[in-house]
Amino acid sequence: MTERARSKPVNRCAIYTRKSSEEGLEQEFNSLDAQREAGEAYVKSQAAEGWTCLPDRYDDGGFSGGNVERPALKRLMKDIEGGRVDTVVVYKVDRLSRSLLDFTRMMQVFEQHSVAFVSVTQSFNTSDSMGRLMLNVLLSFAQFEREIISERTRDKMAAARRKGKWVGGRPILGYDVDPKRFRLVINEPEAKRVRAIFDLYLKHESLIPAVRVLNERGWLTKQWTSRKGKLLGGRVFDKGSLYALLTNVAYTGKVRFKDQIFEGEHDGIIEPDVWQRVQQLLNRNGRTGGSITRNKYGAILKGLLHCTACKCTMGHSYTCKKGRVAYRYYVCNGAAKRGWDSCPSKSIPAGEIERIVVEQVRAVGKDPRLVEATLRQARRQSDEAIEALLKDQATTERQLRRHHAEVGKLAADAANRNGGTAARLGDLHERIRGGEQRLAQIKGEMQTLEAGRIDEMAVGQALAEFDAVWENLAPKEQARVLHLLIDRVDYDGAEGKVAITFRPSGLRALPGAGNRGEAA
Repeated sequence: MTERARSKPVNRCAIYTRKSSEEGLEQEFNSLDAQREAGEAYVKSQAAEGWTCLPDRYDDGGFSGGNVERPALKRLMKDIEGGRVDTVVVYKVDRLSRSLLDFTRMMQVFEQHSVAFVSVTQSFNTSDSMGRLMLNVLLSFAQFEREIISERTRDKMAAARRKGKWVGGRPILGYDVDPKRFRLVINEPEAKRVRAIFDLYLKHESLIPAVRVLNERGWLTKQWTSRKGKLLGGRVFDKGSLYALLTNVAYTGKVRFKDQIFEGEHDGIIEPDVWQRVQQLLNRNGRTGGSITRNKYGAILKGLLHCTACKCTMGHSYTCKKGRVAYRYYVCNGAAKRGWDSCPSKSIPAGEIERIVVEQVRAVGKDPRLVEATLRQARRQSDEAIEALLKDQATTERQLRRHHAEVGKLAADAANRNGGTAARLGDLHERIRGGEQRLAQIKGEMQTLEAGRIDEMAVGQALAEFDAVWENLAPKEQARVLHLLIDRVDYDGAEGKVAITFRPSGLRALPGAGNRGEAA
């Protein structure tokens, strides 16, 4: 080595490599190795200038260039910020990033820490304006290529949906996926269960009772094995999963694309008239609460009354005499199923418990201390509800970021165009759509809760006017007011106690409260 070469300062070079798909990475000499070999050869050619390769490998196999969620890249940026890198070497510019915005941000970090950037196969000098212009042009084309691939994939999925093809996603109860033809085929034992679930909802006309019966029967959601051999699904039903099943148009032999519905290649499980009845019932319950619409006998606590001992709801029943209702009562659903001796509450006359609840509401309006306690309860419930929504929002946003990152990864993989990729993209787009809808729903619920906050004066005045309002209402309207005002009524038959839990925004629904709240 000459004296001139020895005088050159050491230039520590980090070679970064990336490949969008995992295909071929298991080979002894893969694309990452080829990129690194080219980078090492370039660094070796600059040895006279003091260039030397760092021993650390920064390899991202199976990661998209459309985002920065890559472990090796994060490690590289951390080393740059730690002052351990002088030059970053890549095979091509798009190996570092396919996003112009992300690349610009990384270049800013490079400049802050005096780190040079070199592309082995593309000659440019970032020290002058023309070199930076050429770099931005190259990045613009890389980003354009990625977006074109993504658009082609979405167009392909849309065309497949219009032809009635199943383009992937989570398997649904009642169907299996034919791996050869990549289409849905009926799983007859599961199909019988799906038909029973639809009939169960039509019988109970409400999601919660239907969910309770499904869980008592031990029925679970669809269970399947992923391509990686992981067992997924098989969870107990809840209100959300039951609603998703009842509204899935695939059960009628059709497929949905955005807001359009097309005839599918697969056979339906549910008859159109049954499907239509279920959708009408779901829509009606969604608008009116369901239980109030079906309330024929003035059961104003229907859906509100709970048995404290059995921790279950109390249903409304009655006896008839000469074709007319002679006696109404609420009965513990747990006692009705497990036997009368299992519950201390058993049943209670409807008129008695309804009178007790109404009198308690009236008493609250006449006692300032009870008004203050009610207001504290409403505020606490509102704060807890907002906190839960914020957690739900944060979780949903994290899921959306992961889904968007995976979409970018799959869309950037131009080589991998098999059915599995299209299926996964279809699933991801559906999840993203659902996540965005959930975020909008959370925002609306939070706005409702914030708008529903009222002061102590409004609470006292609204409850004080309860008497005048109550006496002028029909039974169905009285039930509606109580459902707006009260979240639940707990009855303890052993102690003879009744506890009322008000809704956080229910007091605002009473006459007078809303206007004062808005003016405050």
